[in-house]
Amino acid sequence: MRFNIFSVLFALLLFCGNTLSSQTIPKEELIFLTSEWKGERFDDGRPKISDNLIERAKRIAIDDAWTVLKNQGYTNQFEGNWRRVHDEVPIVGRALTVMYMPSRPDVVKNIKERGINEQGRKGDTNTWPIEMLGKGDVYVADGFGKIDAGTLMGATLATAIYSRTGTGVIFNGSARDLEAVKQMKGFNAFVRDFHPSFLEDMVAMGINTPIRIGGVMVLPGDLVLAKEEGVLFVPAHLADQVVSIAEFVSLKDQFGFEAVKTRMYTTGEIDGQWTEKVKSDFLKWLGNHPELGSMTKEHLDKVLSDRTW
Repeated sequence: MRFNIFSVLFALLLFCGNTLSSQTIPKEELIFLTSEWKGERFDDGRPKISDNLIERAKRIAIDDAWTVLKNQGYTNQFEGNWRRVHDEVPIVGRALTVMYMPSRPDVVKNIKERGINEQGRKGDTNTWPIEMLGKGDVYVADGFGKIDAGTLMGATLATAIYSRTGTGVIFNGSARDLEAVKQMKGFNAFVRDFHPSFLEDMVAMGINTPIRIGGVMVLPGDLVLAKEEGVLFVPAHLADQVVSIAEFVSLKDQFGFEAVKTRMYTTGEIDGQWTEKVKSDFLKWLGNHPELGSMTKEHLDKVLSDRTW
């Protein structure tokens, strides 16, 4: 049976089907929506980008990654205009998504009763996603831009999130306790603003479901790349390609700077189609800089043959 997004939204609104599952859409639907992903998945169906790829992604530039996505037709993946806890701490990892809505007493009552009585949950709904987080996850929440009383996290929850993920959060909403959270080295939060209020009149309506962050549709398992420019959400099935090409572009630029400065090559020779001699000199240069990594001739030829960046 094939599901469609309209049936999913209808089910979310009516809360059909009591389940002990930690997500709010069927596993089959999540697999359907991310069907281009052919790799490993978590038990709930979320694509599982490898830890190694996440580590590599920390070193690439958003500009290069954005260009690869744009050339693949993915033009709505970047969102800017954030406030951050730390300016120099990137957030990179797999998206665990949460959709919040304004509270409505009857709906909140049903959600909490089901969560507590049937799913064994505790506390308010904004703490429920935190219990699902793992290493390398990034808590991405659509708090519909609410600032006053839209604080999805304070110092205590930030500590819990960081201890589970080692990353941070992306909130289309707000956070509180900025001074205390700033003391957490390695943690970061991209939020719309900070506010001293407590969270009120909001409820988690979907966990591990498609959400909207500004002008971006974010799916569970997307690769989150949050740096100074803003946040780029890379579809899981494109993550390896994006990272690989962005890595090469960075190396190409470094090699090119040196080659042009020493007049080994012209800018046209570096930016145009590479000859076998340029390839050979690049690999030799890379061999003299082991701190930048390594690359085989076969890998280089593959990257250059699919050159759309």
